[in-house]
Amino acid sequence: MGSIASPKTTKRPIVLAAIILAMFMAAVEATIVATAMPGIVADLGGFSLFSWVFSSYLLMQVVMIPIYGKLSDLYGRKIIFSIGITIFLIGSILCGFSISMEMLIVSRFIQGMGAGAVQPIATTIVGDMYTKEERANIQGYLASVWGISSVIGPLLGGLFVEYIHWSWVFWLNVPFGVIALLGVMLFLHEQVEKKKRQIDYFGSVLLLISVTSLMFVLVQGGVTWPWRSGPILSLVVVFVLSLYYFIRQEKKAKEPIITLSLWSRRVILFANTASFTAGGIILAISSFLPTYVQGVMGQSAMIAGFTLTVVSIGWPIASTIAGKLMLKIGFRQTAMLGGVALLLGATIFVTLPMISHPIWAGVGSFFIGVGMGFATTTFIVSIQSSVDWEVRGEATSSNMFMRLLGGAVGVALLGGLLNSRLSSYLQVNGEGLSIPLDLDAANLLLDASLRSQLQEKEILVLQDGLAYALTSVYWGVLVLAFLSFLSIVMLPKDKR
Repeated sequence: MGSIASPKTTKRPIVLAAIILAMFMAAVEATIVATAMPGIVADLGGFSLFSWVFSSYLLMQVVMIPIYGKLSDLYGRKIIFSIGITIFLIGSILCGFSISMEMLIVSRFIQGMGAGAVQPIATTIVGDMYTKEERANIQGYLASVWGISSVIGPLLGGLFVEYIHWSWVFWLNVPFGVIALLGVMLFLHEQVEKKKRQIDYFGSVLLLISVTSLMFVLVQGGVTWPWRSGPILSLVVVFVLSLYYFIRQEKKAKEPIITLSLWSRRVILFANTASFTAGGIILAISSFLPTYVQGVMGQSAMIAGFTLTVVSIGWPIASTIAGKLMLKIGFRQTAMLGGVALLLGATIFVTLPMISHPIWAGVGSFFIGVGMGFATTTFIVSIQSSVDWEVRGEATSSNMFMRLLGGAVGVALLGGLLNSRLSSYLQVNGEGLSIPLDLDAANLLLDASLRSQLQEKEILVLQDGLAYALTSVYWGVLVLAFLSFLSIVMLPKDKR
C-alpha cells in the first residue's frame, strides 16, 4: 500500500498549518521575484537574460515534480518533502547573495530543484489526511491561502526594492521554510511499506535533456541564434530524439517517472492539457506585467506590485466558490467558468496599449486570477477523486508538472518573442539616437538613475518598443487562453 498518513497519530491541524506555510513560501516566490525583476536588472544588468531568471527555476521544478511525486509514493511524503524544502532554502540563500545575473540564474536552478517537492507533495499530504468529502473544501482553502498569501508577495517585492534591497525577496523564504519543515517532520506520521524500489533515473535524465533543449530553442531562437541556424536546428533534433526515447523508456520501466497509462483517463488527459496552457498564462502575466507597468507606464515598483496582486484576490475567491460549486454542478461546468474568465482577462491585456492605465491592468489580472482559481482547484480535486491511493501522489504531481511545464515553456516562448520584437523595433526606430540598438537598451528604461539621463525622444522610443514587444506577448496569452477553454470543453461530463 505504500505510505499513508495515519489519522490516529498525525496531528492534522499542525501538519495543515505547516503545509499552509510551505504554500505561502511557494506563493510569494511566484509573485515577489517578478515585481523585483526591474530592480534586479537595474542592479545586475543583463536584460537579455531576463527570461532565464524565471525559466531556470521553472525548468528544474518541472523536471523534479514527477520525480518527487513518484518518490513520495515509494518512500513516503515526509522524507521527500523535507529534502525538497532543504534544497529550496539553500537555493534561496544563494539567490540572495548573487552578484551577477549568471550567478542568480544558477542559484535559481538549485532553488527550483527543491521547489518541485513543495506544492505537489503538500497537496498530496492533504489528499492523504482528509476524506473525499473533506478534500474539496480543504483544497479550496489551500488554494485560497495560496492566493491570499501571494497578495503580500508583490507588495513586499516593491517595498524591498524601493526601501531595502532586492535580495530580501529570497531571504524571506528561510524562516517560513524552516517552520514548515519542522511541522511536517515532527507531526506527520506515516506507515511506509518496506519493499525493494526501482527509480527510473534514466527517464529523469531524458526528461531533463528534452525540456532543457526546448527551453533553449524558445528563449534563444531569433535572438542569440537565427531560427534556421545550426545551434537551433541541433537543439530541435535533441529535443525530438530525447522526447521519443523518454516515452519509450516510460513504457518499459518498472517504476516509470510518468505512468503513461494514467493519461488514458480522459479527465487526467484534458485537465493536464488545460493546466499546461493555463500555466503559460499565469507565468507570462506574473513575469512580464511589472515590466510593462514600470517600463511603459512609468509607474513605481509598488504600483506594479498592486497590478499583479489583484491576481491573488480573484484566485482565492474563485477557489473557495469552486470547492463548493463543483459538488453541485460538477467538475466540468465549474472549470468552464474558469475558462471563460481566462479568455476575458487575456482580452483585457491585449487592449492595454489602448487603455494604458494600471487599474485596467489590475482588472485583467483579477479575471486571470478568477480563471486560475476555478480551473486549478477543480482539476486537482477531479484528478484525485478519479485514482486509487497508490498513484494519487503521481496523479497529483502530473497535473502540477503540466502547469509548471506550461509556465516554463510559456515564459520561454513569450520571452523569446519579447526579445526578438524589441530588438527588431529598436533596429528600425532607434537610428540616430544615442542608445544601444539591442536588448541592453531596456536596462536604461528600468533603472531610474539611467532613465533620468535620457532625452525625452529616447524614452519615447524605448517605451514604444517595449509596449510593441509586450503587446505581442499578450496576444500570445490570448491564444493560450483560447486553447485552455477548448481543453476544458473536452473534459468528460460528470453527474455531480
